[in-house]
Amino acid sequence: MTSSGNIPHAQTGALSSQVSSTVTDLTRAEDALRGIGPAIAVYGSARISVGDPRYKLAYRVGQLLGAQGLAIVTGGGPGIMEAANRGVKNSGALSVGLGIEIPQEVTSNEYLDVGLTFDYFYTRKVAMVKHVLGAVVFPGGFGTMDELFEVLTLVQTGKLLNFPIILVGTDYWHGLMTWMDQTMLGEQMVSPGYNGLFSVVDDAEGVVRALHAAHVLSQES
Repeated sequence: MTSSGNIPHAQTGALSSQVSSTVTDLTRAEDALRGIGPAIAVYGSARISVGDPRYKLAYRVGQLLGAQGLAIVTGGGPGIMEAANRGVKNSGALSVGLGIEIPQEVTSNEYLDVGLTFDYFYTRKVAMVKHVLGAVVFPGGFGTMDELFEVLTLVQTGKLLNFPIILVGTDYWHGLMTWMDQTMLGEQMVSPGYNGLFSVVDDAEGVVRALHAAHVLSQES
């Protein structure tokens, strides 16, 4: 900032551009997604290959949830995202991908009925969470952790209500849960009962059961 407290013109221009892009991202998303019906977000690594058991599991989750009348919304990329999109599309239900431009990376898969590309990660996260009833989280890296901890924070603070968060893969999540229990809870950085914010399952049927328990799916479906 200048000594008078004014923002330099170059910074003002950059901020105006970012605000404009943010509004464009969110407006396009609202127009495209408002009619998708009940949907579940699936988060997970882009690095999982087709032959990986976790790819097959994500495909099965997409297939089962599609059969229950749910659309699947992912980041639209390869790996877990592709598998879930592929599975739900195979079931005949709606497959949605919300991608982002990343240099030298594949940003979308071929199994999308609705596909959007965002300028910013934060607008993509807002758009995704606004249009889904819950989140299924597969193993992943920094991006997946960002998405996971964002929805955990939103649920914990009451910004998202009745929003189930389902982690898939006990072995993968065990270390994180141990750290949260021993370190975060042990040092009173989170409240007792924090682990009620999510459930952990190991198969596609477990995902369906968790959504039944959260009343996202009716018991008759």
